[in-house]
Amino acid sequence: MSITIAARGHLSAARPALGALWPALVRAGRALMPLLVMLVLLVGLWQLAAGRPGSALPAPTKVWADSSDLIIHPFFDHGGLDKGLGLHLFASLQRVAVGFALAAAGGIGLGLLVGTSQIAMRGLDPIFQVLRTVPPLAWLPISLAAFREAQPSAIFVIFITAVWPVIINTAVGVRAVPTDYRNVARVIRLRGAKYFLRILLPAAAPFIFTGLRIGIGLSWLAIIAAEMLIGGVGIGFFIWDAWNSSNISDIVVALLYVGLVGFILDRLVAFAGHLVTRGT
Repeated sequence: MSITIAARGHLSAARPALGALWPALVRAGRALMPLLVMLVLLVGLWQLAAGRPGSALPAPTKVWADSSDLIIHPFFDHGGLDKGLGLHLFASLQRVAVGFALAAAGGIGLGLLVGTSQIAMRGLDPIFQVLRTVPPLAWLPISLAAFREAQPSAIFVIFITAVWPVIINTAVGVRAVPTDYRNVARVIRLRGAKYFLRILLPAAAPFIFTGLRIGIGLSWLAIIAAEMLIGGVGIGFFIWDAWNSSNISDIVVALLYVGLVGFILDRLVAFAGHLVTRGT
């Protein structure tokens, strides 16, 4: 009898928890429903368009038939360049991490300099505006000539691609600090490092993270293109090698992976910005 009573007690305690969880599940389902419907429609249209005889592009069913092993086992390593998509992505992400970290550090520092100094703005801003229009791949021959190795050359291309939006947005954020903030800092005599940490940096943080989000997206675009030319392990090389081998289905799978990783990178930087700026 005591066991039965205890069991009933557990069931009665679980019901309120399930009752509280159910509305959240319903809300999540409603939020995801438009996305799921659009995905089904897009895949259906893709199947109809590419499933016809003689189509140059593979349909979803053919992509799965040709590349299911690549999807299911992304971390295989058969030696040399014969590796799974997961390992190629990891190699690309390592390059992006180094190049983007350098771009973030250098871009924020230069942006703060340009934003706080009229002399620096007049001297450096025109140079930045000219250099930022150079396409990323145009820097690759220069970096190869300077470094003579593929790895540092790819990192340099990432850096030179991502640094400009960070510089520009940081400088704009510094110049956009409200006058009231500056006046309050003068009244309470905030100078030097205290002014920088308590007034300038928090006020410019939303602009800085906007530049970082743009920069991480450009970094991911740049490494894919650079790896197609420099070779070695990396998702860009994988796509180019699949093209040379006429494995269009592998290219489709790789593009899906590239898009998902790019989306995750953007969300991570956005989440970090939300934490630092407290949602402002």
